Amino acid sequence: MTQICIFGDSITWGAGLPFRAGWANLLRNHLECKTKGVMELYDLGIDRDTSRDILARFDVEAKARNPSIIIFAIGINDSCYRKTKDKPLVSIDEFEKNLLKLIKKARKFTDKIIFVGLAKGSDQETKPLLRSTTGKCYDKGNVKIYNSVIGKVSKKENLLFIDIFNKLTDEDFDDGLHPNIGGHIKIFEEVRRNLDKVLN
Repeated sequence: MTQICIFGDSITWGAGLPFRAGWANLLRNHLECKTKGVMELYDLGIDRDTSRDILARFDVEAKARNPSIIIFAIGINDSCYRKTKDKPLVSIDEFEKNLLKLIKKARKFTDKIIFVGLAKGSDQETKPLLRSTTGKCYDKGNVKIYNSVIGKVSKKENLLFIDIFNKLTDEDFDDGLHPNIGGHIKIFEEVRRNLDKVLN
């Protein structure tokens, strides 16, 4: 049995969408049809998670499932800052170190490790985030910087990086932060296409 674990945040599981409409669930449906039950996918996306949070829960969750393939889809919340960019939730330096730590942990289970990059829509509703009471900001420029770190680390570690930054447009987001169904379908298609190469 091939076990796939996707570690991520609210974008992974599809916040704001109908049940099982997020890209990870679309990928699960695709694999269930394609492999006829010889592959299991675990959507381990948790709302608001950063690379710090994934590090804290990775060992327990990975050990419970013994994954053959590990997909990381993390970083959008790391890129968040409060009011000004000199107050990041997770600094660029810490983010890069956390990614390297996650890779080291993941390699205890498998050498098939994939990173899905970041994407963001318009900053109109996210700079600051309209529902935030503490001035949390997500901006496309900052997301691009964190996305480039994921790409750099993946290249350095010889891992597959699925860059989706320019694949989605502002119209693929309902609130500038979370992709709508159209955006999730685009992410799914990119991940499916790349994952099929790994599986074949």
